[in-house]
Amino acid sequence: MTSTQVFHRHLRHTPPVASAGSGMYLTDSSGKQYLDASGGAAVSCLGHGHPDVVAAMHVQIDKLAYAHTSFFTTDVAEELAQRLVAGAPAGMSHAYFVSGGSEGVEAAMKMARQYFVEIGQPQRRHFIARRQSYHGNTLGALSVGGNAWRREPFAPILIPATHVSPCYPYREMHEGETPEQYGSRLAGELDDTIQRLGPDSVIAFVAETVGGATAGVLAPVPGYFKAVREVCDRHGVLLILDEVMCGMGRTGTLHACEQEGVVPDLMVIAKGLGGGYQPIGAVLAQKKVVDAMAEGSGFFQHGHTYLGHAVACAAALAVQKVIERDGLLQRVHESGAKLQALLNDAFDGHPHVGDIRGRGLFWGVELVKDRAAKTPFDPAAQLHARIKREAFARGLMVYPMGGTVDGRYGDHVLLAPPFIAGDADLTLIAQRLAAAIQAATQSI
Repeated sequence: MTSTQVFHRHLRHTPPVASAGSGMYLTDSSGKQYLDASGGAAVSCLGHGHPDVVAAMHVQIDKLAYAHTSFFTTDVAEELAQRLVAGAPAGMSHAYFVSGGSEGVEAAMKMARQYFVEIGQPQRRHFIARRQSYHGNTLGALSVGGNAWRREPFAPILIPATHVSPCYPYREMHEGETPEQYGSRLAGELDDTIQRLGPDSVIAFVAETVGGATAGVLAPVPGYFKAVREVCDRHGVLLILDEVMCGMGRTGTLHACEQEGVVPDLMVIAKGLGGGYQPIGAVLAQKKVVDAMAEGSGFFQHGHTYLGHAVACAAALAVQKVIERDGLLQRVHESGAKLQALLNDAFDGHPHVGDIRGRGLFWGVELVKDRAAKTPFDPAAQLHARIKREAFARGLMVYPMGGTVDGRYGDHVLLAPPFIAGDADLTLIAQRLAAAIQAATQSI
């Protein structure tokens, strides 16, 4: 392809044309196959072309493709909501359907603000989030997000938000500090920040349960989120968990917060909800939030054209039924342990692999110039881009990114293969990634 009228992400390069997808693989128009080791952007949890999902979408299209939610609900939206609420953390009573993660974070922020307006605390206006977080690219989501590179061009038009430290033990846990002490210190920082802003002026603390794309799979240390939950409760601040990337089975449990023993007030889900078969996300809301609106103004002052889209709900419902029927949560747990072992073996002693971290089928590999000193590569080297090119040339799709450390320095590779990955697939992922990293680091 020599010309394009599509406004692509990169305007100096037109990507190859994806012409087919089946299982773990995508095929381009030349016939080359690519092993999808990242599920796109941690989206394709069932891989590509799953017959059960495709069939469910066809059935729904034959019945009804679209009905605007200001006029109608649909059976499929109601069934999906019931299923999600039944499997949600305690106290969640409703699901609000949107078209993706950024849209979900925007909706959750507005829900949180309206909740306080409804209960007579309109002075609450501050959101607190974390450095090196990613919550989406719409303006509200970008405002609470902590990625400096993404924020910089749009900083003058972002809403004010306050950022505290991420839970990043590889780089920010002090020498001699236990993981529990580190988590307690971070919760103390959050408490100090709320006190500084004024406890009655803070709306919510927004956090990815397991950090995703920006810093390369940052799993919380034990006790961190319990301590955070206690701080939020002490000041009447809502806890919004962003599980757009890490949720819906990606870490081995349906919701990542299950492993932390905490219940959020609002939780955003998306990527693994519909597995890429249709654009869909959702906000799961605690009953107290919904009741405040129901008993107050009677409505949520928000909305989009494609809320609760019938075909999207049908796709998501089918994805979730397959995950349950085929026991894929347990498979993610087991496959995750195998992938971890394969990565550890592949990079044992590698001078430029500083950290391998993750849960379930959600893994990050952080690259360093000097392993002992944890020194990152020069950003000008664009190591992450080199790794992506080398992997792609070898028929492997991974999700690398730069700015891991502070938005400018640092490189990592994110892996999020489909839940259906077999042992041979996992072995091939580790082998091809090792070859790609070796080639990329040798060329610098």
